[in-house]
Amino acid sequence: MSIHDATSARSTHYQHVLLSPHLDDAALSCGGMIAELTSHGHPVLVVNVCSGSPAPDALHSSFAADLHARWGLPAADAVRLRLAEDRVALDLLGADRHQLDLLDAIYRMPAAYVSDERLFGAVTADDPLLDQLRPALAGLRQRYPGATFYAPLAVGYHVDHQIVHRAAVEQARLGMRVRFYEDFPYVAVAGALERRVHDLGGATHFEPMVVAVESSVQRKITALEAYASQIGALFGGNEAMADRVTSFTASLHSAHATHGERLWVPR
Repeated sequence: MSIHDATSARSTHYQHVLLSPHLDDAALSCGGMIAELTSHGHPVLVVNVCSGSPAPDALHSSFAADLHARWGLPAADAVRLRLAEDRVALDLLGADRHQLDLLDAIYRMPAAYVSDERLFGAVTADDPLLDQLRPALAGLRQRYPGATFYAPLAVGYHVDHQIVHRAAVEQARLGMRVRFYEDFPYVAVAGALERRVHDLGGATHFEPMVVAVESSVQRKITALEAYASQIGALFGGNEAMADRVTSFTASLHSAHATHGERLWVPR
């Protein structure tokens, strides 16, 4: 494990650590919560898991080339430019960064994850990411023993999200305090959340908890606009993104909040 931006982790007493499979997942799923926490003086650390750069001479699959085209990024600079986007977004949210030098699925196993169907499907048996991630998470658990860690529920079944979820479950058994966040925008697909919760053993294993974010929805939207390479592919543009973020957070209203983001707490 290595850290690309060591100076970003300014605190030694983080109480909130978000495990983000990719360079946008924490902001997409929990941007409102992050903004709420930091606006009240609580330091937040986002751990970007798959933020390593492939070797300059690495061969990319045709699927990876297609994704680079969708993102409008040259292959040689894709990770560097996405890191720059993430830096801007997390600065707007007030969060610190910790980058793990691990590869995205499309770079890690280019012969295995060759389509959207494979990328959002079963994890390949010989995928090394879980083994690579275990010591990194163990180190974070020991470094921040009092922190709450937030990991993806893996709604949508992206293989990297599934692996980060599995690694967090393992660490929870060793004492890590974990809450699971709903992967946006995949959770907005009808039936996607219900399918994932069912596959994880049903709602009896989790207790849902809505975090009020009404004062931070616009700050989240502004931060997400920094991910210029991803917004078109995920939403079709900034206006559509803003509409979907606003409508989805509004759908999670409660007696105490007009807009929310939902966590799932293991029972």
